Amino acid sequence: MEQLDGVRALITGSTSGLGLAMARGLADGGARVVITGRSTERAREIAADVPGAIGVGLDTRNEAQVEEVVAALCRDLGGIDLLVNNAGIGMRTVNPAFVTHPQGFWEVPAEAFRDVVDTNLSGYFLVARTVVPRMLEAGSGRVVNVSMNHSTMNRRGFVPYGPSRAGAEALSRIMAADLGDTPIRVNILLPGGITATGMLDDVELPESAHVLPAEIMQEPIRWLASPEAADVHDERIVAVGFPAWLEEHRASRGSAL
Repeated sequence: MEQLDGVRALITGSTSGLGLAMARGLADGGARVVITGRSTERAREIAADVPGAIGVGLDTRNEAQVEEVVAALCRDLGGIDLLVNNAGIGMRTVNPAFVTHPQGFWEVPAEAFRDVVDTNLSGYFLVARTVVPRMLEAGSGRVVNVSMNHSTMNRRGFVPYGPSRAGAEALSRIMAADLGDTPIRVNILLPGGITATGMLDDVELPESAHVLPAEIMQEPIRWLASPEAADVHDERIVAVGFPAWLEEHRASRGSAL
């Protein structure tokens, strides 16, 4: 396991699901993890069970709150080394029967559309635009934006979730391009399939569906926070295929030396 002592990691939407799994994985490696959620009480409660973690209330849609929380964290921790943009809400909040009874985009309430996009896309932007200038000032930092399979972005009945995640992935690519000549590294990480998170609560899945554990994200996020990944930039890493990807990456690095 990568040794991450001294790494200060802010993970949005980390009181459950992928975010909590990544928080636990980073903490197991020795990182100082900030667990966030819209409820301060819930974030603190969850953080109490993660070694060395602190819990903070953070609504990533709220620009003023994002600035206030990031400023306080940088003051108290001395900075942020790793930002994991993960906070998101799924189709269940728009259409609880989205798997068995997909609805047309014209049936989606405008307010529900805005809420998903504000969380899954605008939230990534607001947190990154607040954290990255501080990373630039410090001369180092890493951003990992959590995404999903491209097929899900285009799936019937997946408005607004699909477009929100497609937008976040495009945002990540542009962030990487904008930061290409700086010390800040930006990468995309996704599970690679249906994953056991709260987004599936009360959702009826086909019997043939293979559900990945949220812990599938732990090994790649630990590696992305490690010294070995210091120069990795603008990569799209699929967690389910991470061991093979890492082997190929190491082989290509070795052949280039």
